[in-house]
Amino acid sequence: MSDHAADDTVPEVDESRRKFLIAATAGTGAVGAVLTAVPFVASWKPSESARAAGLPSEVDLSKIEPGQMATFFWRKQQIYVVKRTPEMLASLASHDGELKDAKSEESDQPAYARNESRALRPDVLVLIGTCTHLGCLPKPRFMPGDASVMANWPGGFFCPCHGSKFDLAGRVFQGSPASVNLKIPPYSFEGDNKLVIGVDTQPAKGVA
Repeated sequence: MSDHAADDTVPEVDESRRKFLIAATAGTGAVGAVLTAVPFVASWKPSESARAAGLPSEVDLSKIEPGQMATFFWRKQQIYVVKRTPEMLASLASHDGELKDAKSEESDQPAYARNESRALRPDVLVLIGTCTHLGCLPKPRFMPGDASVMANWPGGFFCPCHGSKFDLAGRVFQGSPASVNLKIPPYSFEGDNKLVIGVDTQPAKGVA
């Protein structure tokens, strides 16, 4: 009789409710772990500020049409990338006598870009978009014959601050306040359509 009295004091266990609570607790823990891990994993990826501070910047060249320029950032500097057309490249040889540093002997560029096109690959121009005079941003003026820039303008870049003019290889014209050509950052290619700004390379065979 005493055993029967003891059984009356023990509450009955609701098995279905216990299973539900166990499942809910496990689920909440899993969600919490995921939410905790997301920012942690995200922190492994380089942030935009880190990229701007100096990490290489990758460019998909397939998204730039021939004759167009796109702007990117590397080490807090604007980088101009121009897909040059055959006509743009042909214009480079027409005005060497009007340039301050036609052979880029006094200017700042990697060794592999010290040639007429100032490029590792002639059809792709990569420049630091900062005027070498006082640091303004030169504007693209790619249309040849634009007399508002200068007579016999072959196309290139015009600095709106003090009037420096650069050709389609970033070489500075005589009469400009800037004394040297636009700078070229280190860069390389991975395949036909990936440009990596900030990672240097060696010149390919046959590149002057």
